[in-house]
Amino acid sequence: MTANLRTVRFSLNDRPVAADVEPHHSLTQILQQRFGLFGARESCAEGVCGCCTVLVDGAPNAGCLYLAILLDGKRVTTIEHLDADGNLTVVQRAFIEAGAFQCGFCTPGFVLMAHDLLRRNADPSEDQIRDSLSGNLCRCGAYPEITKAVQLAVRWQKEGSQQPASAPGG
Repeated sequence: MTANLRTVRFSLNDRPVAADVEPHHSLTQILQQRFGLFGARESCAEGVCGCCTVLVDGAPNAGCLYLAILLDGKRVTTIEHLDADGNLTVVQRAFIEAGAFQCGFCTPGFVLMAHDLLRRNADPSEDQIRDSLSGNLCRCGAYPEITKAVQLAVRWQKEGSQQPASAPGG
């Protein structure tokens, strides 16, 4: 056991957890290595691509830059928790309906950012959607579909619906 290890206690997806971390461990590292959660993916390791987005105390953070040692008493929510009850959220359904992904590598970060946006603003304009998601990069170029997905989620929320009018393919 390393002398630099420190135990941090925090809430992970609404469950109290503890992890022994070294001062240099990132949140993404412990999510993957200690808890087997791979939705937050490290890509750039510089906090500019959004692939490692997680919510810390409800706010989006770059998991590759967030030091795990700072997690004491925090509340962390990952993409894996959004459908914890077995039902997709309105944003997740909209991403599927709009085909707002290609390879899917960046999708968890975009979905979490869209959730955060809709939590703060139930009726964002297209410019506000684009601005809110501008910290995320999609190397496949699915930006138009991602914007459409968020607009669709907004529409469904206004209608009180969380699914398309007709099932896909039907």
